[in-house]
Amino acid sequence: MKQVIHRRLSNSILHLGLIVLLAFTTSISAQDGDPAKGKSLFNANCAACHQLDKKMTGPALRNVETRLAEEEGLDREWLYAWIRNSAGLIKSGDAYANKIYNEYGGAAMTAFPQLSDEDLNNILAYTAEEKKAPAAAAAPVAGETATANSGGISNEIILGALAILFVLLALGLYLVNKTLRRFAQVQNIEIPQTTRTPLWKAFVQNQFLMIVVAIFFLLSSAYFVYGYLSQIGVDQGYEPVQPIHYSHRIHAGENGIDCKYCHSSARVSKHSGIPSLNVCMNCHKSIYQVAEETQQEGLREYGVDYNAEIKKLYAAVGWDDENQKYTGETKPVKWIRIHNLPDFAYFNHSQHVTVAGVECQTCHGPVEEMEVMYQHSPLTMGWCINCHRETNVAVKDNAYYEKIHEELSKKYGVDNLTAAQMGGLECGKCHY
Repeated sequence: MKQVIHRRLSNSILHLGLIVLLAFTTSISAQDGDPAKGKSLFNANCAACHQLDKKMTGPALRNVETRLAEEEGLDREWLYAWIRNSAGLIKSGDAYANKIYNEYGGAAMTAFPQLSDEDLNNILAYTAEEKKAPAAAAAPVAGETATANSGGISNEIILGALAILFVLLALGLYLVNKTLRRFAQVQNIEIPQTTRTPLWKAFVQNQFLMIVVAIFFLLSSAYFVYGYLSQIGVDQGYEPVQPIHYSHRIHAGENGIDCKYCHSSARVSKHSGIPSLNVCMNCHKSIYQVAEETQQEGLREYGVDYNAEIKKLYAAVGWDDENQKYTGETKPVKWIRIHNLPDFAYFNHSQHVTVAGVECQTCHGPVEEMEVMYQHSPLTMGWCINCHRETNVAVKDNAYYEKIHEELSKKYGVDNLTAAQMGGLECGKCHY
């Protein structure tokens, strides 16, 4: 009897040990993989359609393995099969595969048969990481604050000391003058009283000086009137606040986006055009927030919440970020025009950008460095004429210009022709 009980007890302990070992093995299996390598693989293969904590073209993938195991009873092998050939899993009639396929509008997931088990384990390890709390904005360093304050106090002390010295000097001169007068009275020294003609009277009585001053005032008045009138309609430095903050510094500078990707009509049209919001959404369907470092920089340096500005874009274009679809409720954006030529001045972007190959920065300045876009150049007639006088026309290997170049080169006795020599100073070229 004791042997039977002992045998049953041993079997129970063995079964319990196997269960614990299996659970421990499963736990270790869930934790294997390199999250750092997984992040790189995730960004290269998955980030176009998935985010860890946000639903996009596909579902959010934070703790996806654990959620599928607990809610659907699916193991890692199922994930392997789904990632490598989702279409095959759907055709096989798998219930959950068809549920996901239908839930996301029949959008087919790209197959990744090239990913090994190790690659997939690394990706799953990355998705299993806990979400990190956003870093707080860096507080100013105590030493730097103290230095700045001490510098300010030091300047104030110097200015105060100079002011006191000036007052003391004036008081000393007054006392010296008073003492000398008293001394003269005691010694019976008579202080001569001279009658002086007031300076203004002597000045008025001098006809030569009056003529010189009159001419000076006339010339000065003409100069300032001319300067004032010549600035009418010149808006150099104009920097309006737009309804949606757009950082050229980030887009054209840090991200290296070509100006003509957004202002595509500059290649073929007179106008460069305001980009459609759909152009913005080509990227911002997936980019719903900026990197934490960029966000902190915007708040600290420019007082701009970039993520809030992206929300304004979504509201304007009618994009439901939660459900990843358009609502149809749009709000027109009232952009403020920055560069504006008079109606009588003709300027063709395509002629300069496509034909002449002029870079955008030639007229618009270092756009890739501008947080807020402003008018860099004066856009005056003189500014345009100087450019035509100084810019050579690219006539090499251009059959259209061969005969013209040959004749004009003989006429002007030069090897390179400027835009001015090609007719760029004719009134009708720029004025209707």
